[in-house]
Amino acid sequence: MSLARATLTLLAGGALAQLVPLLLGPAIARLFTPEAMGVFTQFATIAAALGVAASLRYEQALPLAQGEDEARALLALALRLAAAAAALSVPLAWALHAAGWLPLPALLPLAMVTAGVLQALMLWANRAQRFGALAASRVVQYGGAAVLQLALGWALWRGAAAGREGAWALALAPLAAQALACAWLLRPAPAGGWRALAGVPRGALRAVARRHRDFAFINTPHAFLGTLQDALAVALLVAWSGEAAAGFWGLALRYLKAPATLVGSAVSQALYPRLAAAGPAEARRLVRQVMALLAVPALVLMGVLLAAGPWLFERVFGPPWREAGELARALAPYIAAHFVAAPLAVVTMAWRAQGWAFRLALLGQVAFVAALAAGLHRGGLLGGAWAVSAVMVPYFGWYFWRLARWPCIPEPLAPPGKEAP
Repeated sequence: MSLARATLTLLAGGALAQLVPLLLGPAIARLFTPEAMGVFTQFATIAAALGVAASLRYEQALPLAQGEDEARALLALALRLAAAAAALSVPLAWALHAAGWLPLPALLPLAMVTAGVLQALMLWANRAQRFGALAASRVVQYGGAAVLQLALGWALWRGAAAGREGAWALALAPLAAQALACAWLLRPAPAGGWRALAGVPRGALRAVARRHRDFAFINTPHAFLGTLQDALAVALLVAWSGEAAAGFWGLALRYLKAPATLVGSAVSQALYPRLAAAGPAEARRLVRQVMALLAVPALVLMGVLLAAGPWLFERVFGPPWREAGELARALAPYIAAHFVAAPLAVVTMAWRAQGWAFRLALLGQVAFVAALAAGLHRGGLLGGAWAVSAVMVPYFGWYFWRLARWPCIPEPLAPPGKEAP
């Protein structure tokens, strides 16, 4: 499959996978209370933070594996680590629950194993270039989760009668959808079949673990810290403002960040190869052009949220969710800046400045959590949201300024067999 066709296939699958939950979201919001959504958001953020490290990111090395034996050993290693993470999550879940951090602790081991297995199978399919199956699995994973949430909410309560106790259905549905998504990715089986993975020698597992240890010691902390920001933010919201506040926060950000997810993935996939092949002057021009083009819809989105955020959320999701619209209004400047920044992550990859980007991301995560905490302390939920916008807009502004004036853009890599000019 050509690169263009593969990209279009994945984009189509990704767009449909995002569209189904967005369309079903208003109906789901009418079946579950903000408290139930808050409990689900608290569970989901912690499960995501832990799940991203379930296999120590060794599955990310599968496309780089040299030969089928190495790929099979990596797959076996990733799946064994996922099983070990699920086992270790049993006592961890109850410890976090006892500390008041984690609701629904019985579901955490299931979340760990489904996340670890699905991540491994997705990269295995990527190596085999089964892009159609990857696209279908994303639709099943995200669209199926929304369909199951809607079905459970309608069948069990038909109108938020259970309050926060209904959160288990919101949490179980995505886990069931992840398990179903795995079924699309079981082909091709590794040499000897799936059962043969249990017989991969320990020496081979240790060898690939050493060879690709950067994924465990560098990539995993980076990914974990990114998801930890969301978990800490939700924990602060629950501690200061209660579970309903976390529900408003989760619903608002899910919809406010959806445009950045949809547009960002398409723009970044188109921008990355062009930056890698462009000279310094052309690369700088491309980045400035992309920032200017993205700024237009970002400002329109911000204007709509500032003018009519509460009204829109009340009309779409129902009167109980008007406060989520107030939250959207306060977060509007931050969301606009994030919309522009989302596709630009590939810029520092193309310019070989991942170390600088990692340090800046850490600074941003600390600033985000600190601003939220200070705002919650002084002004409650809306105070926290306005504080996030007040701190993160200058942060992103400095990021844009640095990219627009980046001093050391490398020359493009020469094609194989040719000398760089």
